[in-house]
Amino acid sequence: MNKKSLVRRANHVLTFKKFGRKGYSIFQSLHKIVRIGCLSVCYLLFAIPSNAERNMIIAGHDTIDSIKDIDIETVVVSAQRVPVAFSQVSRIVKIIEKEEIQSAPVQTIQDLLRYALDVDVRQRGGLGVQSDISIRGGSFDQVLILLNGININDPQTGHHSLNLPVSFDAVERIEILEGPASRIYGPNAFSGAINIITGTAENSNLKGRLSAGGNGYVDGSISGTFITGKVKNLISVDRRSSDGYIKNTDFKIADAFYQGKLLTRAGSLELQAGHTDRSFGANSFYTPAYPDQFEQVKTIFASVKMETGDIVHFTPSVYWRRNQDRFELFRYPELAASWYTNHNFHLTDVYGTNLNAWFGSSLGKTAFGVDMRNENIWSNVLGVPLVTQIPVPGEPGKMFTKSDTRTNLSLFVEHSVYLQNFSASMGLMANWNSHLGMKWNYFPGIDVSYQFSKIIRGYALMNSSLRMPTFTDLYYSSPTNKGNISLQPEKALEFETGIKYQFKGVDGHFAYFHRNGTNMIDWVRKPSDNVWYAQNITELNSNGTELSAKINTERLFGKKGFIQLINFSWSHLSQNRQTGIYASEYVLDYLKNKVNLGISHVIVKNIGINWQICYNNRNGTYTKWDGSKYGEEVNFKPFIVVDSRVYWKKKETTCYLEASNLFNKSYFDFGNLHEPGRWVRIGIIHQLNL
Repeated sequence: MNKKSLVRRANHVLTFKKFGRKGYSIFQSLHKIVRIGCLSVCYLLFAIPSNAERNMIIAGHDTIDSIKDIDIETVVVSAQRVPVAFSQVSRIVKIIEKEEIQSAPVQTIQDLLRYALDVDVRQRGGLGVQSDISIRGGSFDQVLILLNGININDPQTGHHSLNLPVSFDAVERIEILEGPASRIYGPNAFSGAINIITGTAENSNLKGRLSAGGNGYVDGSISGTFITGKVKNLISVDRRSSDGYIKNTDFKIADAFYQGKLLTRAGSLELQAGHTDRSFGANSFYTPAYPDQFEQVKTIFASVKMETGDIVHFTPSVYWRRNQDRFELFRYPELAASWYTNHNFHLTDVYGTNLNAWFGSSLGKTAFGVDMRNENIWSNVLGVPLVTQIPVPGEPGKMFTKSDTRTNLSLFVEHSVYLQNFSASMGLMANWNSHLGMKWNYFPGIDVSYQFSKIIRGYALMNSSLRMPTFTDLYYSSPTNKGNISLQPEKALEFETGIKYQFKGVDGHFAYFHRNGTNMIDWVRKPSDNVWYAQNITELNSNGTELSAKINTERLFGKKGFIQLINFSWSHLSQNRQTGIYASEYVLDYLKNKVNLGISHVIVKNIGINWQICYNNRNGTYTKWDGSKYGEEVNFKPFIVVDSRVYWKKKETTCYLEASNLFNKSYFDFGNLHEPGRWVRIGIIHQLNL
């Protein structure tokens, strides 16, 4: 490296450092001292000046750096700690592409995920008001949610992890990684991870959407990509509201999101920030005994990430997420019981840094990194008593009386080998959490695959995972629920084997997996007791089988036909636990069988239809509410829900008419909480290419 190159490199470091000192810096708003100097240190250690003539020497061929025509085989996915093409991944990764997102009969990310294999989305209200999500029978606290690769999970409860500070129109692709992913993403990627990706458009554009429908539903959105020189900006805003499909299910939701990417000689710098404000009637959300519940949630999220280096690829990032929640058991003060004196107030602050590096050699690709995450909560319900009470922001006269904090540190190492027909990836996560004293926990994993033919790849894997209890698990206390501060982390070991088939126009897989979980956290109740207790279950074994097939007829047959796309998936799951407790609130409440069939076809020129048919057969029971008291324990009934969208598309304009639950099926995702019936909407989308 010559002297001139060194000067240029130093200038880039100083520029990034100066950015971090501005008054509008992300961590400045936290009023905390957060040391991020490690970013500059690591940058100097690993950043190498670009050299277009230098090629990495790695075993086998690699298509990552030379992708021109993006398709399902070559798209780069985040299933390992090093970038890897979809066709080379040994694990099951479901990709929901842009075309599928735009044609689906949905208005929210939550509704879209209902169509995914082995994904269980249980909604407490329509159109993304509040949803719990699980993968392969795990609980809603066991799935890691990422936004452009950044962890946005909520430490208070998984109920808030899908409070997404991003407009639906900003989403370009969704990646769903099935099975334990702790060695890749750290704790809480217990049963899988979902990565929501935005801002991949290559040209400047402006898109507007307006839709309306039954139950007083109105939704307006504006989003655009603006490219000027080396800077690409994505901006989106969205506001939707409804009067509700039954009493006290009305909502108002506003989202705003920004993503900026700057290309420099040193690499690419990415900034993203988002905000969501949602208020909604929470009819019987947590108990049918109080139908007039109400909730308001505000979430702010921001992150900065940089990618740099040619020989050693280095990606540092810092992020911050704040979630504030007000829960009212009685929405109308005049109807409140005499014993009800205060609402529940919570505020979580999460900030962290992630450093990841990888390099290629004749032996393959090697990655190593560190992740540090600090989680804080202030509440009048959760945590340990505060010596000095703290005012609740935006709530005059209300005080936080409790709090807690914990720090999580994870170290990673991974090595991947790609030979002509064989590939393997093995790694280890070492984890330390301040709530566990000085103890370190280790979570290894290995994925292997072999290409038997041009279209068939067999694979096998073994991965372990970890999940820390949420603050709700630890501290929540009410007349019917008791948390447990002695809870231990959940751990699991999963084995999986199967085949993946992929050829022109067709891709899918068949898989079998077995997961052995220990210290699983559940809310349980003894037969003679009306109180649910948080408890570690000694052992929980899960066995699952799944099959998927995606057929693009145009690519398969080389010409357009009546049917354009067929998406089929089937999954079966069984679980058994070793405990003497009678009733389970979450662990044994899972989708035993799920079948999804999606069909897109044309009617006449420019007019098409998208059908989504979902069959759900849920294991578990709930205690039936007769309007005044709880009665007998009843099983969830299987149901089929059909959604459809008819659309007309010409150039950059799309008009559509869609219906969710087309045949007005009555069903339950949660006991005693009716899901919306038939909901018809009409809309128009127009895009201007700038």
